[in-house]
Amino acid sequence: MADKLIIFDTTLRDGEQSPGASMTKDEKLRIARQLERLKVDVIEAGFAASSNGDFDAVQLIANNIKDSTICSLSRANDRDIARAAEALKGANSARIHTFIATSALHMEKKLRMTPEQVLEQAKQSVRFARNLVADVEFSPEDGYRSDVDFLCRVLEAVINEGATTLNIPDTVGYAVPELYGNFIKTLRERVPNSDKAIWSVHCHNDLGMAVANSLAGVKIGGARQIECTINGLGERAGNCSLEEVVMAVRTRRDYFGLDLNIDPVHIVAASRMVSQTTGFVVQPNKAVVGANAFAHASGIHQDGVLKARDTYEIMRAEDVGWSANKIVLGKLSGRNAFKQRLQDLGVSLDSEQEINHAFAKFKELADRKSEIFDEDILALVSEESVAADNDEFAFVSLSQRSETGEKPSASIVFTVQGQEVKSESEGNGPVDASLKAIESHVKSGAEMVLYSVNAISGSTESQGEVTVRLQNSGRVVNGVGSDPDIVVASAKAYLSALNKLHSKADRVAAQG
Repeated sequence: MADKLIIFDTTLRDGEQSPGASMTKDEKLRIARQLERLKVDVIEAGFAASSNGDFDAVQLIANNIKDSTICSLSRANDRDIARAAEALKGANSARIHTFIATSALHMEKKLRMTPEQVLEQAKQSVRFARNLVADVEFSPEDGYRSDVDFLCRVLEAVINEGATTLNIPDTVGYAVPELYGNFIKTLRERVPNSDKAIWSVHCHNDLGMAVANSLAGVKIGGARQIECTINGLGERAGNCSLEEVVMAVRTRRDYFGLDLNIDPVHIVAASRMVSQTTGFVVQPNKAVVGANAFAHASGIHQDGVLKARDTYEIMRAEDVGWSANKIVLGKLSGRNAFKQRLQDLGVSLDSEQEINHAFAKFKELADRKSEIFDEDILALVSEESVAADNDEFAFVSLSQRSETGEKPSASIVFTVQGQEVKSESEGNGPVDASLKAIESHVKSGAEMVLYSVNAISGSTESQGEVTVRLQNSGRVVNGVGSDPDIVVASAKAYLSALNKLHSKADRVAAQG
């Protein structure tokens, strides 16, 4: 494995731990299909024991994804591990990823266990998992802040029990590159059987160094797996960004000397899909996938690029999928062309009825917007996938009035458990009036902690994509809505968030 770097994507597990980023199982499957197209080596599909919903999502992905290894996280106990194994039964290639904290702080304050108890629990869990699947990954949670002598004992023991991958997480994002790389190197040198397992790195971005730390773990430490997420999605400041590590290793192969399975042309499509599904907008200056990543505003830069692209561009935009940003369909496009474009974008709808419904929505949009971009189609399908037959609330229609010097007002019709209701309100603007009209009837009591608008494509005719984040009783959810009319998009996003608040699913906190 000396010349191969394994990409382990945890967007669907660790990425989903971002406040409000939870996804339905169908959304998870669609993203998993895109990760498969991207040729990700390992997809961590979820934490099967955390809820029935997560179990169903892991099982669905395991049954449908054939080219990537499918992984489920589990705490170091028999119940979690058995649940993970059950969810993974249909996978072509299955991995159980089990973890237990090893830092003195975590063992004392969180686990309330002695080091010897943790060591024994780690051994028993890996042994149990190894009897269920051939591929077992072990993570010492808060590994970077653990005592090196104790950590070496644990790692040696779990390799003896059959662990095939050892992951050393920087759970709280405390590491710096040189120290983290040398930490991995020290562990590999001191653990007698270290050559019997693949070493992995899992870094958080609290100090903005997750990518740098991960690459140092590979270059200095000799790790051969990086755990990462699309767009760096994750709780707090996020995780190591898949697109950044992939393109760093590809672009600087002269330095890293490593090969990847990844097909980077699908990176931008994956980024858009995750962003539009979760409502977490990609910042314009984000490396590789940001809207400005390949834009040159400086006159000197523009002149250089026109003369020779490599004067200022170290990567080609089309290599990561930016060439797909083109007009693809219009109002005269037929159902077969629409269906083919869905396939090209990695979107799979389960039935002809779903395709017909999505096509009807596409034609409706095409009547209002002359040019339909890939982003529009992804937004349309993402919005449709969020809507469920048993949703508490659904948008019907809206009218609003806004005039200089007058108080804006809105009247909205939406359904509650299938029954249409009408509500009216005034507000500081048409969006405020519309959302107040909804809330005056629903009376959710939720606090809005985020409202953001993003243009899906680059013109005044563009669809607006609105994200609304609501908080209620400690629970945080995101709702996303899209429409050429920003006010309508806002109402859809608010109702989407209310549906998520209404559909409560108990979840167990996982490893950071």
